[in-house]
Amino acid sequence: MNADDQKDIDKSEKESWPQDPNADITTQFSTPSPETEMEVHHHPQLDHKPKPWKEYLLEGFMIFIAVMLGFFAENIREDITNSEHVRQLTSQMVQDLKVDTNRLNNIIENEQKILRSNDTLFSLLQGPFEKLNTKKLQMVAINAHGMWPFHASLGAIAAIKNELHLKQFANSEIIRYIAQYEGNIELLHTVQDITLQYQRNFLDPFLSRHFTPANLNAAFHHASPDEKMRNLTQEDLTQLGAEMVLIRINNDELIRDNQELKQDAIELLQYVTRQYNLSGY
Repeated sequence: MNADDQKDIDKSEKESWPQDPNADITTQFSTPSPETEMEVHHHPQLDHKPKPWKEYLLEGFMIFIAVMLGFFAENIREDITNSEHVRQLTSQMVQDLKVDTNRLNNIIENEQKILRSNDTLFSLLQGPFEKLNTKKLQMVAINAHGMWPFHASLGAIAAIKNELHLKQFANSEIIRYIAQYEGNIELLHTVQDITLQYQRNFLDPFLSRHFTPANLNAAFHHASPDEKMRNLTQEDLTQLGAEMVLIRINNDELIRDNQELKQDAIELLQYVTRQYNLSGY
């Protein structure tokens, strides 16, 4: 490149520089032109006037009403659910009590038959040994050997006892009736245990010592035994007679307890049916 060419380049560069020697070069090159300047939107300043106190009071009242309505709706839904649950439990209790009542009727009837056999056996044991009808003695002794245990249907009662917090139960007398019923069940079981103990201690030894194997087997299979008995003496009859006094007393108590328990079942059944409108069950 010669000297003239270099001068032309320097002259061209000088012409492209800013004409104002006092101007800031950076500012001139960086300041956008009006054509390229981006449009900027400014949000207007809105004036928010304070609400009257009545509007705040109304809004608060509406919120309160909405909360209360939700609370009432939830309570109504819960009450309906609980009422249906109570109805299911009490309906099942009614069915259980009907089963118990029918079972107790059958038990009382059969225990009364056993008591009559006890009375007949006691009378036979009081007669002269020489005139003893051994065949009848064996048959009556087998009929006196027995008991009819009662086992209550307590499924619904147990479920209700776990739900006593429900107002339908808490505001009723159902727990008093249940407590009385269960208390007499425990008493009945105690008498049943004594009955079983008396049979094992009094009647069973007499049967095993004085019945022949064939007669004992026949008697328990509802067949007629013959007159043969083993090693039987007047003292054996007297001893069994004394023991029959205790057996008869306990058997009589057993019948009374079954009858009382039946009455408890009927009263509980009537109360539940009346209290919870279960007349259709």
